[in-house]
Amino acid sequence: MRAAVVTAFDQPVELREVPVPEPGPGQVLVRVEASGLCHTDIHAARGEWPVKPALPFVPGHEGVGVVEETGSAVTGRVVGERVAIPWLGYACGTCAYCVSGRETLCESQLNSGYAIDGGHAEYAVAHAAYVVPVPDGVAPAEAAPLTCAGVTTYKAVKVSGLRPAERAAIFGIGGLGHLAQQYAQIFGAETVAVDVTEDKLRLARELGAAHTVNAALADPVAAIRALGGADVAVVLAASPRVLEQAHASLRRGGRLVLVSLPKDNTMRLPIFETVLGGISVIGSIVGTRADLAEVFRLHAAGRTKVIYQTRKLEEINQSFDDVLAGTVPARLVFEL
Repeated sequence: MRAAVVTAFDQPVELREVPVPEPGPGQVLVRVEASGLCHTDIHAARGEWPVKPALPFVPGHEGVGVVEETGSAVTGRVVGERVAIPWLGYACGTCAYCVSGRETLCESQLNSGYAIDGGHAEYAVAHAAYVVPVPDGVAPAEAAPLTCAGVTTYKAVKVSGLRPAERAAIFGIGGLGHLAQQYAQIFGAETVAVDVTEDKLRLARELGAAHTVNAALADPVAAIRALGGADVAVVLAASPRVLEQAHASLRRGGRLVLVSLPKDNTMRLPIFETVLGGISVIGSIVGTRADLAEVFRLHAAGRTKVIYQTRKLEEINQSFDDVLAGTVPARLVFEL
């Protein structure tokens, strides 16, 4: 089978012919139909995070495909079923986090495309209990971005405690941001889209944003404060400056939700303003299997729209460059 393989952190990803993997006990073999490209794939391929994947490995945690084979002791999944392979590839199922519905905090978790070979290949092995069925009528290329970009931003909006008629500012309208905006609107919020690219702000308006701010031309803090401030700010741009702008845009009692991961791992937090303003700072990491099932149901019901472009797996290195250059309107999806 063809697979995109990371062999070194300072070298391009290689497209190789490798054996089709065999599912072990509790696992399924998935014939991948579509696999979304996430910025995390680039971090993984370049070894940019403190804990690096073991080489060689296959990246990708937005894989969608059909179960071709089941290993022993598999229940609940059947051959021919379309499933998604998310970032949470495995969790222990017994720790305090898992049993309380917070499986994405499990300290024994294994992540797809990082600790487990992922979806940028024609076939992938996954733990049967952690793949999520894709509803009929949801195309693989649309389901792929929902598997990470969708569930990550849906979870961010959920943990923000966003309430109807509140104002939500989305910082960064791209693969994640265009979905975050839609989820905030589903929750009943008035949305403010912030970006530095007019094309992306135009997309935000098409998707229903009440306000847009081009941060390359205007101060987003002043613009949002002129509206009365944001009740919630979801940050999807990996820049400390943007994180600080999002914090400053909040009204009293506001909630700052951190999703993006800046390379230098820091932001300046003004303590007086945070304490006196009753500001909450919340970290949000992807979503659970239950969250992803909800994301799929919303999309199947026609409540969300996924903006994406398809690419060939052979174009993976150019696709990395395009994502880093910010020239991609939303999400890239490899069709296999």
